[in-house]
Amino acid sequence: MKSILIFVHELYEDLELWYPKIRLEEAGFTTVVAAPEAKKIYKGKHGYPCQSDTSLDQVHAKDFLGLLIPGGFAPDKLRRDAKVLSLTKEFHHANKLVAFICHAGWVAISAKILKGKKATGTVAIKDDLENAGAIWKDEALVIDGNLISSRTPADLHLFAKAMVDFLHRPQ
Repeated sequence: MKSILIFVHELYEDLELWYPKIRLEEAGFTTVVAAPEAKKIYKGKHGYPCQSDTSLDQVHAKDFLGLLIPGGFAPDKLRRDAKVLSLTKEFHHANKLVAFICHAGWVAISAKILKGKKATGTVAIKDDLENAGAIWKDEALVIDGNLISSRTPADLHLFAKAMVDFLHRPQ
């Protein structure tokens, strides 16, 4: 089991999905993209397509080492899905990787996993993170236990490396 789950929906931030996906695959992990519909093509904010491998209702946290939630406008849609929230909670409560960047903090907020945790995201959701009980840090990379967060695509090099380092740590 060296699989990482990635959420996708319409208008995801292209770089925030593809950069870490490719980096994780380079590091020997299998990535599985899940969305409301299996085998559907979802378009990124900048037009790059991503075909989902499976539907959200077909995945289980126990089958994965971690979760990647890209930003863009997709998190606002994903956070309304009960399965997305339950999966996010399951990953967190099992101390598995939960990595989110930019607006993806909205999913962590709606999953109610941030109270008392250090986190970052785009400055546009700073108030949302703080109102959810997170300790906001205006830093390129914030790690709090199994939670890894970054602000924008400019932070991707640190974000992706931190995910790989977390996944390669001794169990």
